[in-house]
Order: sequence, then structure tokens, then C-alpha cells
Amino acid sequence: MTFDDLHLLPEILKSLHAAGYERPTPIQQQAIPHVLDARDLLGVAQTGTGKTAAFTLPLLQRLHLARPAHQPTGPRAVRALILTPTRELAIQIGESFESYGSYLPLRHAVIFGGVSQHPQVQALKRGVDVLVATPGRLLDLINQGFIDLKRLEIFVLDEADRMLDMGFINDIRRILPLLPKQRQSLFFSATMPPTIRELADTILRNPVQVAVTPVSSTAETVEQVVYMVEKTDKPYLLLEVLEDPELRRVLVFTRTKHGADRVAKGLNAKGVGAEAIHGNKSQNARQRALQNFKTGETRVLVATDLAARGIDVDELSHVVNYELPNEPETYVHRIGRTGRAGAEGRALSFCDAEERAYLQDIQRLINQELPVVDTHSYAQNDVAPVPLKGPNITKPKGPAGRPPRSGPRPERGGSAPKAPKAAQSGGGRPAANAPRPKAERQGQSQRSGQAPAGGSKTGGAGNGRSGRRRSRNSRPNRAS
Repeated sequence: MTFDDLHLLPEILKSLHAAGYERPTPIQQQAIPHVLDARDLLGVAQTGTGKTAAFTLPLLQRLHLARPAHQPTGPRAVRALILTPTRELAIQIGESFESYGSYLPLRHAVIFGGVSQHPQVQALKRGVDVLVATPGRLLDLINQGFIDLKRLEIFVLDEADRMLDMGFINDIRRILPLLPKQRQSLFFSATMPPTIRELADTILRNPVQVAVTPVSSTAETVEQVVYMVEKTDKPYLLLEVLEDPELRRVLVFTRTKHGADRVAKGLNAKGVGAEAIHGNKSQNARQRALQNFKTGETRVLVATDLAARGIDVDELSHVVNYELPNEPETYVHRIGRTGRAGAEGRALSFCDAEERAYLQDIQRLINQELPVVDTHSYAQNDVAPVPLKGPNITKPKGPAGRPPRSGPRPERGGSAPKAPKAAQSGGGRPAANAPRPKAERQGQSQRSGQAPAGGSKTGGAGNGRSGRRRSRNSRPNRAS
């Protein structure tokens, strides 16, 4: 099937062909005909399946064909509202409307918080057909009288599961009564737990449901491996795998904002171009980091899960789970950033002793035992692999082991290991969390009694590490 078979307008097909798109993805094949028929729709699709175009293309067509013959006096009324959880995702949806609607006389605007509202208000005063918004800024501008949704025709709630994770449920409940009862509603979510199903039931009327993959599946084009490693060795292992030139453009995930900053700082200290992106960064800093990553100026982007939702980067070769998530579904979202649109990708996960329970949950969710890479410099028996069918592993105590709360919460730092002390003969202290150079690592295994700061001694003479770490010359070529 091609896009020409979906009965789209010539103007839309022209924009698709200009962008190099010929064949729709499965979610687009299923969703577009129902949206064109004005049906409410419940879409379940994981990240990277093309669901943005699944609602953008038919929405543009419906709005264009239903345009009034004579535009009423005054600014255009908002006819379609797309509600999305993050600024980055809102911007990318806006870019999709810009691209796919380039040959149509429809206007769109994107509004989100964290920046001055003045340019957004000016765009609204000029009139827009399509409004892409985050919940907080939408409510602010509604309360100030700049947005009227009485003539809304189509409502789209995107990334509904992430909306709830970020604590936007109350904002959504305040927005829904402001919408006309007679409207078409589209509801998209990567996962469908009971709370999401209940929310969908309050929004949709007799919806058609489309689902291209189970929520527990991972893309077949993504190769997945796991590295069993001590927590304090993670920064050194990251530098080691980045020595492989095949890792051209790498997205690294941490659980916390502070952890993202520390990893990026450590990589930069060793000459690896890296930037961090998370909620504490300013809007300009986040967009600059994302643009540098897209253009290849920055090789490594270190991100938290909330900040990374909606990141769409072509030719993303690798995803690295520097810290495993405590929710197994988040793992599926993370690795969905690579291996998109049929391209091949690779997902590398670092698992320390406290994260073995998380790895067990992940493997049970995807029903797959991840292959263990044991040919790296920090492989040791202290962190045992996790079999798919084995006894339950107790989750760690403390914030990392708690289930997610229902509302928003600050992300705690302190997850990244401390920097090791410099070798006695090397002089000077390395940058915080900076990975050790190869020569220093080789020399470390030949000395006795010298342990990195934050490392644990295991008894016997010295620190016990040199006996466990393999000689680089005796190992086969490592996988990375």
C-alpha cells in the first residue's frame, strides 16, 4: 500500500512525496481511513510507529474540506486542538503540520510554557485553524481570554499515558468541559493500563480501536544487549563502548536530572561531545541541545525519560540505558528511539546489582532474555546475569525502588557514581564522574591496594579488583 491508496488530497500527497514518504506505516494504514470517516479513534502504538502522521494527515484533509465558503469576520477560530505533554513533542507536531500542510491554506500555532507568551498570543490574535498545546499554557491563555474553543471540531489527546505520569490529569479534566460536546476525538497512547482506559471512555464516543503492536513488544529491528557491571564502573564502561566508531549518534538515558548532568560532564571531560536535556534546562538550552544532536554536532545526548518523550531523530544508531528504568514499559519507550521506520538500531543496557530486579521485570514484559556482553573490561561475577525464568528478585529500597506517584514529582539526583581518584603516578584529580582513559585502566589492574574512590574492597591483599578484571590482551574483541 502507498499513500496514494488512502484517498488523500493531491496537496497532501504532494507534500508527502516532497518529503520522500511513499508507504504508510501500519498505524497510518489503520487509522487514517477511520479519521477521514469522522470516527472517534483509540490508537495504541509504541514510540516510532508514525502515529503523529496518523492523525495529522487526515486532520488536515478534514479541516480543508470543511472550510466555510466565506470566512467570518474577525480572526479564525480554533478548529482542531492537539494536546501533548511536553514542549519538545509539541514543537515536533507543529513541524509535522508545517510540512504536511505546506500546500494547504490552513494556519497552525504551537503554545507551551517556559517561554514568553507574547509571540504565542500574537499568533492566536491573527487566527489559527490548528492549535498544538501543552496543558498548562493552554489553560493560562484560556483564563486570560486569548483562546476560545467553542467552535472546535477535532480534539486530539496525544501520549495520554505520559500525560498521567507527569500529573496532568487534573488539567485535562479542566479542559474537557470547555470543548463542544459535538466533536471528533482522537486518543493516542503507547500503553493502555486501566487508568488510561477509564480516561479514554470519558472522551471518546463509540470509538474505533487500532493497535499495531502489543504494549509489551519491542521493535524487531532493534538489537538488545545487557552489560552486567558495578555501579561505580558505569562511567568507565560508557567511555569504553563509545570508543567504537559504530556508535555515531547515541542517546543515553538516566533516571534523574542530576545524573544526566553528571554523565554529560564526565564525557565532555574526556573529549566526548555530549549535552544533557531535562526539565531543569531552559527552553532555549533544550532546543539548542536537541538541534546540535540532530545535526551531528553533538555525538551523545544524555536525557531523562520525560525530556526524551517525543524526540524524533533520524539515523539514531544506539540507545544506552545508563540506568535501567524502574518501570519496564519505559524500557520499551526508550529503545523505541532507535530502529525506526525499518532501520536497524542497537540498545545497550548497563545493569548493576541493585538493578537486577528491574532487568527481570523488563525481560518478563518483553518475554525475552537479553544477551549478556561479558567481553568488556568491567565484566565480573559480582553482578550475576538474570535468567528469564527464575525466582523473583527483591527490588531495592529507597526512591529508585518505589512505584511512580500519581502526581508530578521532582527528580532526585545522586544516581551517578562519584569520580575515581587519579592514579598515584598520574597526578591531579579527574573531572567529576569522568571515565578513566584506557592507559590508566590498564595500569590500574597491575597495581595492588589502589581502589577508585567509591569502590568497594572485597577482602584479601589489595582491593581484589585486579584478579577479577580481565586483561584486555586476553579477551576476544568486545561487543558494543
